Amino acid sequence: MKTPKSLYQRHRFPPVIIQYAVWLYHRFSLSFRDVEDLLAERGVTVSYETVRRWCTKFGPRYATRLRRRYGRYGDIWHVDEVFVRIRGKQQYLYRAVDQDGDVIDILVQGKRNTRAAVRFFRRLIKRQGVGPRRLVTDKLKSYSAARRQVMPRTIHFTDRYANNRAEVSHEPTRQRERLMRRFKSVEQAQRFLSAHGMVQNLFRLGRHLLRAKNYRLFRMRAFVRWQQATCV
Repeated sequence: MKTPKSLYQRHRFPPVIIQYAVWLYHRFSLSFRDVEDLLAERGVTVSYETVRRWCTKFGPRYATRLRRRYGRYGDIWHVDEVFVRIRGKQQYLYRAVDQDGDVIDILVQGKRNTRAAVRFFRRLIKRQGVGPRRLVTDKLKSYSAARRQVMPRTIHFTDRYANNRAEVSHEPTRQRERLMRRFKSVEQAQRFLSAHGMVQNLFRLGRHLLRAKNYRLFRMRAFVRWQQATCV
C-alpha cells in the first residue's frame, strides 16, 4: 500500500483537508462550490476548481481502496440498467447491487444488448472472484442470453417486482445527475459514480433500523475505514 507521502506528494494542502473535501462531495448532494464554502467557513481558502481536481484524482483511488477492503458482497445480485443522456447521446448505466442493497459495481455503456450485458457480468465476476448464487433482473432478453453464456449454473429470477432493490438504487444517481446538470462525458460519469457508490456503501447504515447507540458505533467504524482507505 502506498504511504500517505507518496499518495499526496506535491499537494500544498494537508491530506486531511483533501480527503474531507472529497468525502463531503461524494457523501452529500453538494456542488464543488458548496464544498468550497464549507471549507471556507472552517478557515480553509480553496477554489472550487481545486476541489474538482481533488475529486477527479482521489475519488477513484479511494473507491478502489474501499472496494478492496470490503471484500466480497452478497451472493444474490440484482442487476438493472437505466439510460443517461450525455452530450445529447443516450448511454446506459448498468448497476449491480446485492441483497443488502450495497452497490457491487456500475458500468456506463453505449448499448443495451447481449454484448453489453456479457461485458458487465464478466466485469462483476472478475472483481468478485466468483459468480452469484442467484441473479435477479427484469425480463430484458439480453440478460437471459448473457447469463447463459457467462454463468449458466446461476439461478435467474425475472419475477415482477423482484428487482425493485436495483431499481430503487438508481435514485441517488438521478439526484446527483440533476444537481450536476447532467454528466459531461462517459469517463466523468464512470469516475464519479464508481466513487459515489463506494462512499454510499460505507455510510449507508440504515439509521431507521438501529438504536442510536448502535448507529453511532457503526458510524464510528465507517469513519475508521474511511480514514484507513484515505491513508489519513
